[in-house]
Amino acid sequence: MSFDVLVRGATVVGIHGTARFDLGVADGLIAALGPELAGPATEEVDASGLHLFPGVVDGHVHMNEPGRADWEGFDTGTRALAAGGATAAIDMPLNAHPPTVTAAAFDAKRRCLERSAFVDMALWGGLVPGGVDAMDELAARGVVGFKAFMCSSGIDDFPGVDDLTLYEGMCRAALLGLPVAVHAESEAITAGLAQRARAAGRTAMRDFLASRPAVAELQAIERAIVLAQESGCSLHVVHVSTGRGVALVADARARGVDVSCETCPHYLVLTEEDAEVLGNVAKCAPPLRSREEREGLWRALADGTLPMVASDHSPAPWGLKSGDDAFAAWGGISGCQTLLALLLTEGHRARGLDLDLLARATSGYVARRFRLSGKGRIEPGADADLVLVDLEVSDELSAGDLHYRHRHSPFLGRTLSARVARTLVRGRTVLADGRIVGPPAGRLLIPATRTESP
Repeated sequence: MSFDVLVRGATVVGIHGTARFDLGVADGLIAALGPELAGPATEEVDASGLHLFPGVVDGHVHMNEPGRADWEGFDTGTRALAAGGATAAIDMPLNAHPPTVTAAAFDAKRRCLERSAFVDMALWGGLVPGGVDAMDELAARGVVGFKAFMCSSGIDDFPGVDDLTLYEGMCRAALLGLPVAVHAESEAITAGLAQRARAAGRTAMRDFLASRPAVAELQAIERAIVLAQESGCSLHVVHVSTGRGVALVADARARGVDVSCETCPHYLVLTEEDAEVLGNVAKCAPPLRSREEREGLWRALADGTLPMVASDHSPAPWGLKSGDDAFAAWGGISGCQTLLALLLTEGHRARGLDLDLLARATSGYVARRFRLSGKGRIEPGADADLVLVDLEVSDELSAGDLHYRHRHSPFLGRTLSARVARTLVRGRTVLADGRIVGPPAGRLLIPATRTESP
């Protein structure tokens, strides 16, 4: 058998834990996997000493294009994804302008990604007030689901939903066979506390943290679960920041509710103390939590009740992150490039979590949950979406390493005990030794139907 690419001697993650194999690629797919594969190859890659993971499928990113490419676009954003070992990602409907809440907006975003993306991309649609009737046309275009905010999004053109809109949207999503993803924070609690603090002139980071307590997240998660259960809708809770929030989701799932959740590396690595030291570069919503909450998330990841980690890459120009008023600063963290390396450093190296578990949380589970056919697994017939990682090196992250349009990150200066050596999308090398290789060739991903295997 002949191959387009033959990866030699990699330690493959996910094959009986880990095992050393060769992997052959033909026509963009994994064609063979085994020890010492025979056959000619157009390209051979010496992977001795490297671990081979399924490419990261980042389930939560904001590429911001069209309309806000000066914040981040598919070009720079997907370069950063590839540099971090991602071969696919799912883009949120905001902060593009217009947001992806109509078929026309979907088509505009699709043109942008097919022109500039270096990795494959799927798209979330939006659920906003007055937008329930547009859900059918978005489903027909191929969205993976619908994103809604249960509080203010911080973006004027993507307003939060009231409970009636959320319920009616969930009913429509259930008929369409697609999930609804929610940003779960109580608007009444967060807006009320923020208004009091600002009226009193309390605008420091500690005041922002206090304005978004854990109870705001917990109360909203419980409301979303009730609405999903009554509507029969599949629910996904994004960026859960507390172990207690994960427990609410796990309990509902045990009762038969079709609900899942994710957390993000910043909730696993940073704390509210870091937010006060780092300032606005570490501002996000929900905010960073206590050490106790952070460790609760690690325990949930280790025992499997927390199945997914996504970056929630939400970049902005530095001018929107600067200033003394923490409430006024943009609330988002740039993090897609460091997702895998942080988990390998803090999860595997520091806490002993299995590599296979981390691969499932960043790739396999995401592809299954959102029905991305061919993604997230290393086996014959799957897409040859692969990342080779050196786990024997430690590098201090500097701004010069970042591929983001705006090279700021709360993780600068942190030592990462993993280096992405090569990223392949459908068998084609897009990143090698920290450099992008070749032109953009990312594709739009459409979720499989429920009768098809992901």
